[in-house]
Amino acid sequence: MAAFVLAWHLLSLRYPTFILPSPQLVFERMITLALDGTLATCTLETLREALAGLLLGGMVAGIFGFWIAHSRFADRLLSPMIVATQGIPFVAIAPLLFIWFGNGLLPRMLMAGLIVFFPLAVNVVEGFRAVPPSLRDVFRAMSVTRLELLTKLELPAALPFLFAGLRVSVTLSVVGAITAEFFSAGRGLGYLVRLGSGLYDTPLVMAGVVAIIALALGLYASVRLVERLMLIR
Repeated sequence: MAAFVLAWHLLSLRYPTFILPSPQLVFERMITLALDGTLATCTLETLREALAGLLLGGMVAGIFGFWIAHSRFADRLLSPMIVATQGIPFVAIAPLLFIWFGNGLLPRMLMAGLIVFFPLAVNVVEGFRAVPPSLRDVFRAMSVTRLELLTKLELPAALPFLFAGLRVSVTLSVVGAITAEFFSAGRGLGYLVRLGSGLYDTPLVMAGVVAIIALALGLYASVRLVERLMLIR
């Protein structure tokens, strides 16, 4: 990190501020935004959108993934559709979401949910399929209920896969929220970057980018912490 900041500073000496501002200018702009409350307000708005999208995408991915893992018919029917979601041009579909659902939280939440759906669904499927058939036979021989089989065998065995998908998806949810904010938002870090770009205020743009990176890293670290607490031996 120190080498990166040093290289950034040396490069900024060769270019005008509107092309590449120095780390000091970006840091000063972030301090200004933090003192007047703008940074906190925008960060919390993006965080709300990202977590709402992650929750929505996670619920849908969990339902579809569980069904696919336990049904050959569902696998044949739904797997191609899940793969097809990766071919959706999310930047192109964002305006449609705002046309269909208005300018509130819902379209931004849907945008984040669409982006996180595929990695979560794939990991849910692989997690449930990773349970050894021999262990399933042992549990069935003990006449356990379907709920007990799910909670005592399948979910614990699938947790490493679920957390692997969650680590990827939690950062993608921020990308989805920022993408949606680029099109229509009055708050949020994406709005901050779009505002700076429109004003040719490069320090503001880079301050927004740094805040986005910090938010994504914070969410990723939170997931890793929960993962370590739940999977500790």
